[in-house]
Parts: sequence; C-alpha cells; structure tokens
Amino acid sequence: MKAVIFDMDGVIIDSEPMHTAVVLEVLSSYEIILTPADLDRFAGMTMHSVNSALKAEYAIQAPLEEIIAREIEGMIHHTMEDPQQPINGIPEILTYLKKNHIPAAIASSSPKELVTAVVRRLGLDDYFKFLLSGENVTQSKPHPEIYLQAAVRLNISPADCLVIEDSKNGTIAAKEAGMTCIGFQNLNSGLQDLSRADIIVDTLTAIDLSQF
Repeated sequence: MKAVIFDMDGVIIDSEPMHTAVVLEVLSSYEIILTPADLDRFAGMTMHSVNSALKAEYAIQAPLEEIIAREIEGMIHHTMEDPQQPINGIPEILTYLKKNHIPAAIASSSPKELVTAVVRRLGLDDYFKFLLSGENVTQSKPHPEIYLQAAVRLNISPADCLVIEDSKNGTIAAKEAGMTCIGFQNLNSGLQDLSRADIIVDTLTAIDLSQF
C-alpha cells in the first residue's frame, strides 16, 4: 500500500441519512414520494446520475439543474449548521497515514462544493493531498474513472492503492480500477452489497493499515 483513497459520504462522515432526507424532501416538492430504501441503489453515484435516473423514472418536469441545485443547497446548509464529527476511526487512520508519509485522497461522487465544505468543516484539510468530486468525472461509480484518475494524480499504480468504501457502487468502482478495497458496512448507508471488497469491516476502528 502506497496510498489510501477514501470515499467521503458514509466513510469520512456519516452523511448518508442527511443526504437521503434532503433528496426525499426535494422530490416530495415535485409530488414524488419515496422512502429511504428506494434510494439505496444509488449510494455512491453522482447527483447527476441519480437525479437523471429519477427524473426519467418518475417523469419529473423540473429541469435537472434545478433539482440538483436545490439538493446541494440543502446538504451544504445541514453540513454547516449541524454538529459534524468524522466517523469513529477516521482521525486515527488519517494520523497514521500522515505519520508514515502515506498520501491520502478523497474520491467522492458528491459535488465539489459539498466535498470541500465537509472537509473544511471537519478540519481535515491538511490530511488530504487532493479532493476529487463527481464534477471531475464523466462517468459515475460503479465506473472506475474517479479511482483511476486519483491514481494518476497520486502518480501511484492502482495496484498499490487502498480504497475505503461503504457502497456497492463504490466497491465495484475500486475493484474495477484494480485497487485493494476495504468495504465498510455502515448501516446508515442502507443495505449495501459489499461482496466485491477484499475485506469487509463493521467499524473503521477494526482496520489495521500495517497489514496492507
């Protein structure tokens, strides 16, 4: 292992329930009533991909840009207004990486504005070499583009990169990129099939990076 790449939502911060609540609220304003479980299949995907699919499935007449803008606004509002803490185990992992001079990066499907807001809110700016967002790619997870792009920017072979993911789409993307993947079974991220991951953990504190 020469680098660690993190997903953000559900890995760095337990934001999936908030994201789901915001999406459901925005959709309800268009008279589309769904449940959190209805959105589980979209975990790890870009907002553009998620809302494109929902707009087509439910014949939502509002412009895609309008829907996404309302969701981003709601998510950033909650990020800045609500108490925020990294998921248990993240501070220790980041400290270990920094101490051992192992670069870390974020590869999130969330919009750049939201990724930046979360990292700054948590005071983790100094731990990451760079932040990649859904706006940096043309193809959403489960496509491996974002992880391959991260490897290029790190100047490290994908085979030497370790990914920490909490979604089915994310674990598929990491493995298709040729990387080792730890699947974090975060119950707040919905019922996710992490079978493509090399190992699965129920808590990030169970990860021993010295073993990779």
